[in-house]
Amino acid sequence: MFVASFNFMKYYAISFILIFTIPISSYAMKYNITSFGAIGDGVTLNTKAIQNAIDQAYANGGGVVVIPAGKFVSGSIVLKSGTSLHLEKRAILLGSINISDYIKLNRWKALIMADGVTNISITGKGTIDGRGDQLALHIDSLFYAGKIDSHNYYLAERRPWAELRPQIIEFNRCSHIKVTDVLIKNAACWVQTYEKCNNIIIDNIRVDSDAYWNNDGIDIVDCQQVRITNCKINSSDDGICIKSEDFSLSQICDNIYIADCTIRSSSCAVKFGTSLVSGARNVVIKNIKVYDTYRSAIAIECTQGGFIENVLVENIVAKNTGNAIFIRIGKIRGAPTAGPLRNVIIRNIKVSVPFNKPDMAYNIRGPELPYFHNVFPSSITGNPGVYVENVILENIKIIYPGRGLKAYANIPLYRIKDVPELETSYPEFSMFGELPAWGFYVRHVKGLTFKNINLSIKDPDYRPAMVFDDTHQLRIESLKVSGDNKPNPIFYKDTSKVECVNLKVHLKK
Repeated sequence: MFVASFNFMKYYAISFILIFTIPISSYAMKYNITSFGAIGDGVTLNTKAIQNAIDQAYANGGGVVVIPAGKFVSGSIVLKSGTSLHLEKRAILLGSINISDYIKLNRWKALIMADGVTNISITGKGTIDGRGDQLALHIDSLFYAGKIDSHNYYLAERRPWAELRPQIIEFNRCSHIKVTDVLIKNAACWVQTYEKCNNIIIDNIRVDSDAYWNNDGIDIVDCQQVRITNCKINSSDDGICIKSEDFSLSQICDNIYIADCTIRSSSCAVKFGTSLVSGARNVVIKNIKVYDTYRSAIAIECTQGGFIENVLVENIVAKNTGNAIFIRIGKIRGAPTAGPLRNVIIRNIKVSVPFNKPDMAYNIRGPELPYFHNVFPSSITGNPGVYVENVILENIKIIYPGRGLKAYANIPLYRIKDVPELETSYPEFSMFGELPAWGFYVRHVKGLTFKNINLSIKDPDYRPAMVFDDTHQLRIESLKVSGDNKPNPIFYKDTSKVECVNLKVHLKK
């Protein structure tokens, strides 16, 4: 076997480590926000009342700030060490739609904020509603009123930059965090960000945010010891996103466990990047259901100078999803180097790719592409001289619609050199335009194993199932291709040390 072995058993232990490293605090005191003057009429601004309750709980050594049934409008509130925000059933925390009611502690404004504190939580069966469409459109109107400078406005897409639109949750440099059970909906920007935090449990929450652009469901940025489980996410951008934005290179994402979640996204379901300045390692992603997702079920994008290593992805079922697997090294946003991206196992995956766009029912849909193309394959691509290394794909089944026609878009095999490198371009599975394979396109990779791969196509395609270009130390074991009309499913170019075992092709009659 060409691919170097690497042991993922220790990464399964992440879930057990987190159980014991995050303390379960028992708060003796409860502080009902109505006792501090809050009024749940859906109109009154309650920022001061809620903040006073938080401050009082902190002053007394910690406690639970209770939001009872009702609709409580608020601007930015700041959690402090030892405080918990608990939303009772039928409690709704409504984000103000006036941008002046929000403050910035660190990078962006948000409804619920914390910076440099420990032992905080958001719990309960209530709802946090950012009213993002109303808030974002209010900010948008300020530009046309001359109150926002043009450099803060995305003129090409006619909307204010993400940095101007408040998130719902932003925690920075915090430790021992719990977010459980709540419904979080309708963000103006990213739904929730955890940056440079450690010991995080996010469990059994629902995210329903198709309100405006850039509604990432959960963003984990340079955090350690993270456990995300049993969550249901519907987002008009990436569902769960692992990022690294520490330009000092002093922190990375490390020891992250994501499991038993259901995701619908108008971008990617689970994604590394696009921002990946420092790095990410020791990540387990398992038991994920994906549906009606515009881009990739799994996207591993190592494209801003950082590294990605030691990743296990397993037990993924994705239906009506535009792309199955996208793995990419690049150099975007002026990054001086690319990679490394290495030691990745992806196994037990089943994906059905539709012929039409999968997110037509969304309010905020993925963008149209400016060129004609047939259905895109999965892809694994490095850069010239910078290889994706040590990848194992095992027990993979992908069902494609086919119907790829030369007359519609055409990259024949003799023009494979015309597939652009695009080292500095924004990474997406569609970035290269028409690709010369319908199942997998692989370029600039060393140490790759395909084992028990089943690629099926409903109608014939002019392209072969798999194309390997500048790929070395390649093993293909038990490949089944069905529904095609070509007896040879694989094309190689500049590829060495190839071993193929048990290949089966079932031709379309």
